[in-house]
Amino acid sequence: MRDTQVTPSGDRLRWVEIPGAEPARVYVHGLGASSPVYYAAAAAHPLLVGRRSLLVDLLGFGISDRPADFPYTPQAHADALATALRAAGVRGAQVIGHSMGGAVVTALAARHPELVSALVLVDANLDPVTPVRRPGSSGIATFTEREFLDGGWREVREMAGPFWWATMRLAGREALYRSAAHRAGGAEPTTRARLLDLPMARTFLYPEADGEPDGAERLRGAGVRVVAVPDCGHNIMFDNPDGFARAVAEVPGG
Repeated sequence: MRDTQVTPSGDRLRWVEIPGAEPARVYVHGLGASSPVYYAAAAAHPLLVGRRSLLVDLLGFGISDRPADFPYTPQAHADALATALRAAGVRGAQVIGHSMGGAVVTALAARHPELVSALVLVDANLDPVTPVRRPGSSGIATFTEREFLDGGWREVREMAGPFWWATMRLAGREALYRSAAHRAGGAEPTTRARLLDLPMARTFLYPEADGEPDGAERLRGAGVRVVAVPDCGHNIMFDNPDGFARAVAEVPGG
């Protein structure tokens, strides 16, 4: 495990690193997840092995520190991640973001473009959503922060189920709530707008059974590679590791 300070108050972001050839691959998890858990098998897949790989836990999640005074916006997450990547000597990496992590890595590419040569969004959220009481950021955003901290998180635990809760329970509750609320409310500019404007190679992976993401033709028109992965749900890297690894290995410029 490696770590570095990413806030003035001394909070530390941590990652698991696998040595290998440059340029590096950087893996970023979604809401309530942890990159070493979600990406370990993918990083070791025969199609992806051999590259330097950083499995990063965002501030507030997994093995990283959980400050209660951090804003947990996509931009704040991206800036903290950029600080860690610079400390690790990373430049021009292929950066992979799952779900909420897609908003973070898109903000990273927009705000710190020298760190990113290719971007892969894995069934990421591109647009704001209406809060609805169900698992995920939409459900968490139906609470106020005070309601969530005072016990609403228990309802979220029941909605999440044991698989997701296994890593969600490691998250700071402020981190979980604020990250979810900002994800549901959307970034400004939106993740979609940022993605359309970025100059580097961009790929969007989605579960084939779900059908193409909204605005797929416009994404393609802006140069985004839109790739269906069969036999999977939202957690593509878990459900079809071969399909995930094949899609990532074929990323242009990666």
